[in-house]
Amino acid sequence: MTDDEFDGPGEGVGRVLGTADATPLTFWTAVAPGSYLQLDDVVVTRREMPDREPVTIAGVVTQVRARHEGAQFDSDVFAIADGTLPAMVQEAAEITTTRVDPEVYVPPTPGAVVHRAEGDARARALHFDRMERRIPMGMGRDGVPVYLNADFLDGSRGAHVSISGISGVATKTSFATFLLYSVFRSGVLGGDAVNAKALIFNVKGEDLLFLDHPNTRLDDATRAGYAKLGLDAGAFPDVRVYAPPRAGDSSGTPDVSSRLTGVDSFYWTLSEFCTDRMLPYVFADADDERQQYTMVVHSVAAHLARYAQPADGGVSVDGVRLGSYTDLVDHIVEQLNDDETRGDWAGSAVGLGTVNAFARRLIGSKKDLGRLIRGDLATRRPHSINTAESAQVTVVDLHNLPDRAQRFVVGVTLKSEFERKEKAGTAKPLLFVVLDELNKYAPREGSSPIKEVLLDIAERGRSLGVILIGAQQTASEVERRIVTNSAIRVVGRLDPAEASRPEYGFLPPAQRQRALLAKPGTMFVNQPDIPVPLCLEFPFPAWATRVSEAGRAPSETLRSITGAADPFAVVSSGGGADDDIPF
Repeated sequence: MTDDEFDGPGEGVGRVLGTADATPLTFWTAVAPGSYLQLDDVVVTRREMPDREPVTIAGVVTQVRARHEGAQFDSDVFAIADGTLPAMVQEAAEITTTRVDPEVYVPPTPGAVVHRAEGDARARALHFDRMERRIPMGMGRDGVPVYLNADFLDGSRGAHVSISGISGVATKTSFATFLLYSVFRSGVLGGDAVNAKALIFNVKGEDLLFLDHPNTRLDDATRAGYAKLGLDAGAFPDVRVYAPPRAGDSSGTPDVSSRLTGVDSFYWTLSEFCTDRMLPYVFADADDERQQYTMVVHSVAAHLARYAQPADGGVSVDGVRLGSYTDLVDHIVEQLNDDETRGDWAGSAVGLGTVNAFARRLIGSKKDLGRLIRGDLATRRPHSINTAESAQVTVVDLHNLPDRAQRFVVGVTLKSEFERKEKAGTAKPLLFVVLDELNKYAPREGSSPIKEVLLDIAERGRSLGVILIGAQQTASEVERRIVTNSAIRVVGRLDPAEASRPEYGFLPPAQRQRALLAKPGTMFVNQPDIPVPLCLEFPFPAWATRVSEAGRAPSETLRSITGAADPFAVVSSGGGADDDIPF
């Protein structure tokens, strides 16, 4: 059968170029008159073989160009435009091979017909036919759905997602939430979707506090876009929001302004702080680990775990009752300043200068952490962040907290969740963790308690069913081992300097250049079984992203855990018997 007789899977758009080298992995196509190819189009051609079945070569357009054939000088363009010099405009497209079937790696024959891949041919070219479980991610440039292989997300063959892009333009968090929505609602997890959980840390504004509210700006065109992806357009059905207590508020009211219902306060009691050795997370900056006083941190934490006893909501240390974080800090500093007790708390081999450096840093934490570590609120009142006992999606609001307090919350929460999954000893149900500003929590240089937890998740989380969806402006500033362990890499709009870094070597040169121009909602997604990153646009959120878009939420989502709890447990402050209830 000749090339002209080849009944291709779509319209013929050109022929393999004969004036440029064609290789099994890259070749150029001359675009036929009246046709066009754009970046990201999927094409297919066929190579006839003398002693075996024909080889089908499919690929993605990674560059296009146009030139005048017949022109010799740059100024000839004016004569050609005036019609005084004969010339022909010729367009050509560079094709990067994505699939060879059967796997006989021979170059396409110059002159072979190139077809636009459609339907099953497009699915084969992009390996969608090999994906047993496909997660819709958005629409390709051709307006047809683009899929993610669930095996590389849920830990079956890989795990973790790294999303990079300029803040406010790359829509990193929006894509992360859409990906979660698609995972939960597309059916790829089967019966496991009911029990799968998501933990989202909200670090900017209150945009993620309305995931359970439908978006009032949703129109018919957007609903149709969701339907094309096989999804119903709607809000997340099961969401619980946690926020820190207001500063200076003795009642523990959640510190949020736009959402007034369905929000619970989170905090840790002094007893939990001491028993669970949370002190290292007070010193969670990467710079802290380079200081000698980290030895003091761990020595003091061990002392508190050994000797602190619960006492009427607070703790008793060395026979002294401490009712607040400030009291605890002052007591620790006092003991470190005392020559007789310093050795018991800090160890005998630590110098006074190191102890003083620790004390100064600890004193500086009183203002930031005082409202999170409490001795004046109910110990039996629900206050812990525990995804196993929460909704399908748990949002932890951090945007009103200073940097040190944000680090503390992220570190302690991830540590407790990871330890809980370790004790369970099974990967299911899955836990997806969405964390923005990953370069702040796991920087390339230095070490910190949070970074160690994130490294644990990146390296062992797959086997335990903990999936990290990390977002950052600069992947070049994130710990390499975390980026390397991310099976899925996503890029939105990039800064020019960042785009030139080797961390984006998986992007073809044309896509690197396009990443500088990408509009909000456009992402380049690289996954292991497709050799070329796919460009896609994901749909407008069907859930509210701010209070002005929020429609009415289902009544069951507005009930907080405090409101649903036993009122006797809420008012009890000491965790003792019923006789302790003050009425």
